[in-house]
Parts: sequence; C-alpha cells; structure tokens
Amino acid sequence: MIRFAALGDSVTSGYGDPMPGGGWRGWAALLADALPAGTDFHNLAVSGARIGDVAERQLPAALDLRPQLASVLIGMNDTLRGDFDPRVLGHSLTDMVAALSACGATVLTARLPDPGRMFGLPGVIARPLGRRMAALNEVLDEIAVTYETVHVDLADAAYARNNWSVDRLHPSERGHRLLAHSFATALVEAGHPVDRLPGLDAMNPEPSIGERVWWMATKGNRWLLRRSTDLLPTLAQLAAREWLTTTQPTTVRVTD
Repeated sequence: MIRFAALGDSVTSGYGDPMPGGGWRGWAALLADALPAGTDFHNLAVSGARIGDVAERQLPAALDLRPQLASVLIGMNDTLRGDFDPRVLGHSLTDMVAALSACGATVLTARLPDPGRMFGLPGVIARPLGRRMAALNEVLDEIAVTYETVHVDLADAAYARNNWSVDRLHPSERGHRLLAHSFATALVEAGHPVDRLPGLDAMNPEPSIGERVWWMATKGNRWLLRRSTDLLPTLAQLAAREWLTTTQPTTVRVTD
C-alpha cells in the first residue's frame, strides 16, 4: 500500500475544482486516484498556508504518517508578502524535503508559475514579482537535484486561460488535471507505479460567463478586500521600487 501525504496551500486543498455535490477535489486527489488501488491519501494542505506554516504544522503531521509519497507544493503566497526572503525560505524548504526524504518518502516538487503573468498585472508590478518567483524556483531546482525529488515544471505550461478558475489564483478543473497528469507522468518516468494517467479534459460543468461575473461580484470582491490589507501595500511598494530603478538617472563620473 502507498501512503501519500500532500502538503501545501489552497491549490493542493483543491480550490478551483469544485465537485457537483459540494466540496473541493483538486490535483492531489486526482493523482491519488491514479495510483495503485488501496493508496492511503492524506491531504494536509491548508488555504493561505505559507512555507513557514507548512514547516511548523503540516510537516510534523506528515512525518507521523511515514508516507511513501509526499508532495510539497508551496511558495506562491510567500512571493506576495513584504517579508519575502528567498534565502530564509530556501532553508525552510530544504529542511522540509530533507526530513521527508529521510523518512523514506519520494517527494514531489515543482517549479511554480509567475503570479504576475497569472494575474495579468502591469509590468511595473509583474517584473519584481517575476524576479521573486525566479529566485524561489532556483531554490526549488537546487532542492530537486540534491534530494532527487520528482520535479515538474509548471512555470511554462500553466498560463492558458482555461487552466485557471475565475479568480486567476487557483487552477480550474482543467488546471488541476494538468497538475495531476504532470506529476503522474513524472512518476512513471522515474519508475514509480501508476495505474493510469489522469485525464486532461474537464468532466464537471464549467462556469458560464454569467456565473463567473456573479462570482466576482459576490465573492471575488470580498476576497480582494480581505487580501488588500497585506497584498496591495506590498504590490505598491514593489511598483515604487521598480519605477525608481527604471527612472533613476545614471550618473557618469568624469575624471581628469
């Protein structure tokens, strides 16, 4: 029997992939269904989690499970915060993957997409966010090499519009299926047992344009207001620094 522990934030929780009867499914559940029969799946992910949250709360629970397979898909929320420090976050991620590997788990990791491109932000904000994500992805790539994780690149394949839900923050069902399919394919290539590759086509009804507009009017604006207390000031600071960097006159020193 394979015991699979999924660590992460709202993406791994399944947000963006609603089930007709209520609740969320998501890429990790889709992947678990594609693994050999009897797989014991534990989704430990929590919406809004940052790398420190996963290290402090989810990792101990995962280690107690002694999983044969564990996924660590985290970091997007950290790039949107004012205290972002790739060195500190890198140490935390490294310790997390090292601990899971030491207990015998095969660890799934991924290069993450650029939030500036996902949200369609103006260049003055998108560029510094892109640099943050590039720094985090460099850390993730190094961890993948050091600990021989099953590592997939989501940075280039995830930007198609139908892969994202109406909030542009969480994958749609198609996006979750893309993640599950990518990890299943990587597991097969690494020699791990997978019964089948998850399908890429959405099986549940996709929201209409009217439903998307209604969601944004009734829920999306409230989400934006809640996040504005910490997200928008950080974006404003990043934009100001970017503007100063690009408009600062160059001083030429002339010597005799």
